[in-house]
Amino acid sequence: MTRQERYRFIIDYFQHHAPDAETELLYDNPFQLLVAVILSAQCTDKRVNMTTPAIFERFPTPEAMAATDFDTLFPYIRSISYPNNKTKHLIGMAKLLLEKFNGEVPLTVDELVELPGVGRKTANVITSVIDQQPNMAVDTHVFRVSARVGLTVRATTPLAAEKQLIKYFPPELVHKAHHWLILHGRYTCLARTPKCEQCGIKEVCAYFQKQQKKVKK
Repeated sequence: MTRQERYRFIIDYFQHHAPDAETELLYDNPFQLLVAVILSAQCTDKRVNMTTPAIFERFPTPEAMAATDFDTLFPYIRSISYPNNKTKHLIGMAKLLLEKFNGEVPLTVDELVELPGVGRKTANVITSVIDQQPNMAVDTHVFRVSARVGLTVRATTPLAAEKQLIKYFPPELVHKAHHWLILHGRYTCLARTPKCEQCGIKEVCAYFQKQQKKVKK
């Protein structure tokens, strides 16, 4: 099977079985999504969603968040991973939004990565979710699933994986493919014990094919 054939199968499968795939982070506007994505680094979306309602109520705008201080914001983030750094990042992010972007979340990767706490992955999430730009955020799920299935080959870094995925997914589907891979990794293609018996794409999965050959031996 060629890589193009594998992509075609996977696209067809998810278009039929997960046509409305989207982020599981809860938000009402770009600023809230930016806050949630910054908090989600090395933390589960479930934990973030438990934390953000109080944050959004107390700090609903960049102005409100920029005006606060570390000791005021920190208790809202205490249960999130790396709360010290993320508290500093959120305040710094809000201040820079006001100083450089008139309080509006920019929608280019180059501008977003200027914000504290925002790396390429976060910038790709924001631009693909808010603006459906063909940017692929490669987190641990996307990196693992794409390599395991065979969508990427010898991609040793997230950026290398991103470039391969962008090359083979049609531009108009990249923003959705990001969610397909994340959700598949979160609920089916688990890191330690993938649920191959429940997987709808196992017949084109490089990992599953290798496992089957081992069994036959």
